[in-house]
Amino acid sequence: MSNGFQPAELGFIVTLSSAGSLSGAARELGITTSAVSKRLSIIEARLGVPLVNRTTRRMSMTPEGEVLLEHARRILAEIAELDQLLGASKSAPKGQLRVNATLGFGRLHIAPAISRYVLRYPEVDVQLQLSVDPPALTDDQFDVCIRFGAPADTRVIARRLAPNRRLLCAAPAYLAKHGEPKTPLDLRRHNCISIRQGDEAYGLWRLYGGKEAERDAQAVKVRGNLATNDGEIAVNWALDGHGILMRAEWDIERYLETGRLVQVLPGYRTPDADIYAVYPQRQQLSARIRTFVGFLGETFERFKEPGENGNQG
Repeated sequence: MSNGFQPAELGFIVTLSSAGSLSGAARELGITTSAVSKRLSIIEARLGVPLVNRTTRRMSMTPEGEVLLEHARRILAEIAELDQLLGASKSAPKGQLRVNATLGFGRLHIAPAISRYVLRYPEVDVQLQLSVDPPALTDDQFDVCIRFGAPADTRVIARRLAPNRRLLCAAPAYLAKHGEPKTPLDLRRHNCISIRQGDEAYGLWRLYGGKEAERDAQAVKVRGNLATNDGEIAVNWALDGHGILMRAEWDIERYLETGRLVQVLPGYRTPDADIYAVYPQRQQLSARIRTFVGFLGETFERFKEPGENGNQG
């Protein structure tokens, strides 16, 4: 009997890890828990090392199991990619596509886009995970990550999807009561709603005039009695009239259009943090990734400024 792994066994290990328990893997695979346990024991006996630490409720991968899991994910992705590259048609992508995005943008824009994408390409199985802190770009858990700002890592491809203008805004009631700031320094006497996200300096807003360069931006230390790590909560606080908020245009445009929020300091800009789809170089020929990223580019055309052709990246 061969000691080599079969693709089905690699898939079994990945499913086992994702499920988090033997019973969860059994439900995912459509077999009994005892069958999962037996299959795992056979693989461990053949290798001569334990792959899983078992407890009554949960399980975790051993160091050897983690090594196997990492290779299994990569090998399965390469097999799926080879299958597509050798297929007769690249116009009909199929297989699993794992996507990561931030909570707010993922919920409002990526999830609806995925809903429309799978209607066009029903043979693609999309798994979307939303997170506050984005995973490392070298993490093999995802095929496409939606990021704000161009990554410096040269091992990945970054396709620019849309600009990401961040605007200052407040409810009309707040401005009527406290007045409207005329310069960035005026923000220091206002109640400002802060969002703790990523690596950005907390409570430090950078603004520059329309004719200035980003490097000339003024750094203003703002204060306020409300802070959160959730953008949607911060927007709701601004709608309730609690203070001035800095938020991406995509998140507040509907409130600006209806007048529930008003732009503050419209003559000033914030440094860009444009929206990118990021994926490994080795997957640049993937039909799934190619069509999905292209679909996102079409979806976000409305965010682009006049004159943009959408091919930057």
